[in-house]
Amino acid sequence: MNRKREGMMKQEAKEDVKQKILDGAKHLFARKGFEGTTVRQICDEAGVALALVSYHFGGKENVFYALFDSLEPGLLKETYDLTDPESDFRKFILEFVRFRMSEPELINILQQEVMMQSPRLEKLQEVMFPVWLLLRNILQAGKEQGQFQFESLKHTMYVVVGTLVYSRTSSFLEPLLESIPGASTKESFEEVVAYTTQYILNGLQRK
Repeated sequence: MNRKREGMMKQEAKEDVKQKILDGAKHLFARKGFEGTTVRQICDEAGVALALVSYHFGGKENVFYALFDSLEPGLLKETYDLTDPESDFRKFILEFVRFRMSEPELINILQQEVMMQSPRLEKLQEVMFPVWLLLRNILQAGKEQGQFQFESLKHTMYVVVGTLVYSRTSSFLEPLLESIPGASTKESFEEVVAYTTQYILNGLQRK
């Protein structure tokens, strides 16, 4: 085996170990919280030696940050020219719901960190603020162009963000809702997007 091939295999093995650690940490942080998770638990979950967290990341906190370092919600890759804010808003909701449903554990971690006002919030703000800035710009453009009707941008931002981040991420209400006649046992991605979009746009009293 030549050196180049050997080096590539070692790099792949290194990346595989790092990904196992990240996957294990994401699962545990979402279920037990950052403070309730130990390095040993992460290694047990990942199936790797205890020393490898320190070797690859330098500690538990750096593992946490690494989970969000490469996070780039797809909605930031879309084009929003703000000439039709309602169309932009519909696209924003669709992409955010896609992100929320594809990364439920990261959303759960984000919720916990915000509720606990953790010292790691600054990192999460770096990651999520570009998303919320885009939302703010869409809402402002919609109001200026007469498509959205609301009094307070600040209040509207909190309500919309709360709806997007905190809705449909827990099974807490399922025992109550599953008894509703005709209620679907499992709604599709398209249905969740449609219901979320309708609810928020009705609240904005669009023309």
